[in-house]
Amino acid sequence: MPSGNMPNFKVKHIDIKTGQKSIIMNELDAVDMMLRIHDRVKIKKDLIKVVALVDVSDSLVMRGEVGVYEDLLDEFPVKNDEIVEISVASIPPSVEYIRKKMKGTPLIKGEIYSIVKDTISHSLSELEIAAFLMAEEYVGMTMDEVEQLTRAIVETGRIIDFGETVVDKHSIGGVPGNKVSLLIIPIVASAGLKIPKTSSRAITSPSGTADTMEVLAPVEFTVDELRKLLQDVGGYIAWGGSLNLAPADDLFIHIEHPLNIDPRPQMMASIMAKKLAVGASAIVLDIPTGKGAKVEDFESARKLGNDFIELGNRLGIKVRCGITYGNQPVGHTVGPALEAKEALQALMGKGPNSLIEKSTSLAGMLFEMNGITPKGSGQALAKDILRSGKAYQKMRDIIAYQGGNPDIKPDDIRLGEKRFIISAPADGYISQINNSSINAIAKAAGAPINKGAGVMLYAKMGYAVKQDDPVIEIYAESEQKLKCAQIIAARKPPFLIEGMLLEEVSQF
Repeated sequence: MPSGNMPNFKVKHIDIKTGQKSIIMNELDAVDMMLRIHDRVKIKKDLIKVVALVDVSDSLVMRGEVGVYEDLLDEFPVKNDEIVEISVASIPPSVEYIRKKMKGTPLIKGEIYSIVKDTISHSLSELEIAAFLMAEEYVGMTMDEVEQLTRAIVETGRIIDFGETVVDKHSIGGVPGNKVSLLIIPIVASAGLKIPKTSSRAITSPSGTADTMEVLAPVEFTVDELRKLLQDVGGYIAWGGSLNLAPADDLFIHIEHPLNIDPRPQMMASIMAKKLAVGASAIVLDIPTGKGAKVEDFESARKLGNDFIELGNRLGIKVRCGITYGNQPVGHTVGPALEAKEALQALMGKGPNSLIEKSTSLAGMLFEMNGITPKGSGQALAKDILRSGKAYQKMRDIIAYQGGNPDIKPDDIRLGEKRFIISAPADGYISQINNSSINAIAKAAGAPINKGAGVMLYAKMGYAVKQDDPVIEIYAESEQKLKCAQIIAARKPPFLIEGMLLEEVSQF
């Protein structure tokens, strides 16, 4: 049984990943050392030291044993039955800075950097990181703080120098079915601009750009592979998480996801950090606006756009923002495979008008910012490139170079085989599409983890429908998830028809 100031413990490997640097101690040993769950300890073997968070069990490890999770072994490579010393570790100063932010006091550069650095080193618990994110959500940050948060995220990650001028496009998200990057990247690259698109996987949506592109081609690459992709093809669509460009941001996203939040300061820092990390000189930012979007009114959208422009000026990046229609999904599909299929159809000249208009308007803004066309004529060039088939051919090249099948056709894409149609209960016009309900239904169906899961909209706002016409079809890969999606749809109707009875309230 351990005793003294530096108790010795025998190592026991625990074949579990927790997402944190953690150990597990026997409950009685923890009591002896006056440790509680999520307290910090310093573990030492020879000259190697590491700080870890404590979990407690009365059965998984015996007294005198310490369970070491997989996450810790890369940094602290110890073998089973080796002896390590454990002592109580001090709380990092960044925890006090988080408390300071929670009280509404602005943080200075060093304090923000400390929080970001300790997030990356896993010196903060998920609860402490969640507290920081919640403070960002409900207390907010000054522009000075957002700038320093952006720079800290960049400085603690990898920076890619492509050795030439690059541009980028990004959406703040929040609207289902926003697969416009799969059109914009090949359109812009076809005009000779270099556009390295590193995207996140979904945070609060049923599909991120990386999730959708992964249906067509691999999205995980090394930095050297991306340099070659950009040089050979002019553009790509890759997942940023495998590049270590902004590792702190990926950890923040990991916490945001179950909380279903996307704090505005964090969102701004996340977007701009990734653009700064790849050396983008100019970006177009898509701000979808409308009921159910992240930004619901034009005044807020303009304010956010101006904030992004100011942040870009501070970082040396030209920013132009497009406020786009966000009252309903872009196009008719939501979910990785469904969206990839629709994007491919649009590139082949058969896609929905809403997807084409949005994609070409944003691509046109990039053309105008970079002197490809005069102001006001960028969208016309983007549409010409799309109609000519050049964008489709460029996308075929991108798919091929990223290791996919360039000959893939929309009908080749596998969709979920378990399906359920929600029909119109009466004649009339679709008066509303509920974005949050569409998101919830698609996620309950399994998106984005199940690539074939999602939602197809046969009718959108303003469409005339007759009773029993199909309005929405749910796709899933299992009966259980399909039933979950149906329950969500029943509780939270995804559409309204003008004049339709919503609910009966009665005493009988």
